[in-house]
Amino acid sequence: MEILVCVKQVPDDSVEIALDPKTGAPALDGVTPVVNAFDTYALEMAVRLKEAAGGEVTVLSIGDESVKNSLKNCLAVGADYAYLAADDAYQNADPEVIAKELQAAKAEIEEKTGKKFDIVFCGKETTDFASGQVGTILAKELDVPVTADIVDITAGEGKVTAKQETEEGYRMIESVLPCVVTVNKPEYDPRYPTIKSKMAARKKPIEELAAAEKAEAQVTVLKVYEPAKRAAGTKIKVEDPEEAVHQALAMMDEAKAL
Repeated sequence: MEILVCVKQVPDDSVEIALDPKTGAPALDGVTPVVNAFDTYALEMAVRLKEAAGGEVTVLSIGDESVKNSLKNCLAVGADYAYLAADDAYQNADPEVIAKELQAAKAEIEEKTGKKFDIVFCGKETTDFASGQVGTILAKELDVPVTADIVDITAGEGKVTAKQETEEGYRMIESVLPCVVTVNKPEYDPRYPTIKSKMAARKKPIEELAAAEKAEAQVTVLKVYEPAKRAAGTKIKVEDPEEAVHQALAMMDEAKAL
């Protein structure tokens, strides 16, 4: 089975990021770039599928030269090949532009290698913009089925069965190949690289693909806002439970929360 995993390099989401007061853009100086969290889940799921069904995993990312470090990390945790589609302005592209660039890059890889990808994995969204649209738009551009928000997957003869998470529970969805899936957080965590796998990843090449002709963006970001800061809570320090309830209700009434 030939598997393609699309990944994006994003700012570390464990770090609180403020807006630059001069430009209004996120202040990212000193923030370490990492592989998007949902893409790490997608890669782990893809590698597990490879281990169960056989085949190879190829990772693909769009970005500048710095993204190669993230791709090396992907190689260290189970990917077999890595490709970078050059685009220094990828952060300013909307989901449709990104999906069309991924489509062109996938076609170029297939032409170069002679392989045809059976399944394309994407994270369900990115932690920087969280539009959650790229995977489904990519499926539309490729004219193949898509299953979103999956948390597990198994392979059969010419098909895959995905476990999809919904608000009511789970659905098992069977899809013919080729197809696209977008991945939510599964019940397992991504594996960590070993010293041996890191050393091996350093020796593997990361091939750069020709920059695709960009489609016209359909979405323009006018302004970015910081989320409102949560106010500190109020502690009620009384021993009598009835008095504590009375004070709580009084506060709620004053705040017009009743």
